[in-house]
Amino acid sequence: MGRLSVADYRAADKLPLVVVLDNVRSQHNVGAVFRTADAMRIERVDLCGICCCPPNQELHKTALGAEETVEWRYYKDTLEAVRALQADGYTVYAVEQAYDSSTLEEVAEQIINCPKIAVILGHEVFGVQQEVIDICDGCIEIPQYGTKHSMNVSVTAGIVMYRISEALRGVKE
Repeated sequence: MGRLSVADYRAADKLPLVVVLDNVRSQHNVGAVFRTADAMRIERVDLCGICCCPPNQELHKTALGAEETVEWRYYKDTLEAVRALQADGYTVYAVEQAYDSSTLEEVAEQIINCPKIAVILGHEVFGVQQEVIDICDGCIEIPQYGTKHSMNVSVTAGIVMYRISEALRGVKE
């Protein structure tokens, strides 16, 4: 199938996209984010607050080894992670329904203007902390057309990682 070895993956170029998990409590959701991050070959996953960290057997059940290939960092506080990313030149978006949010498509179309991107996904019940939203460069919202007003955090992460990684690949080609 032409898959990279772990060593080749680690040496391969990564997309300048960091996914920040703000107090995501489910170990399975964290593992699913790692697995998708590996598939999209993104730069890193930042785990904040109550997020579990590798090595973790429950995380491994959904990550299936991606926690060994995808770079990750832990921050006790999400604000610290956001400030570090912004200091390093990242444009940071909270993925949250908020006043003046941009659609995922609008952000993807603007990627050429901010090629280092970080996205923050929040707690399964409470979302991204308001104090974190307040220091972000913007909010991304995924349009939803049904009766529910939210999606599972790992599903949301997959949609956002896929669309932004496609936009970044377009910029890099």
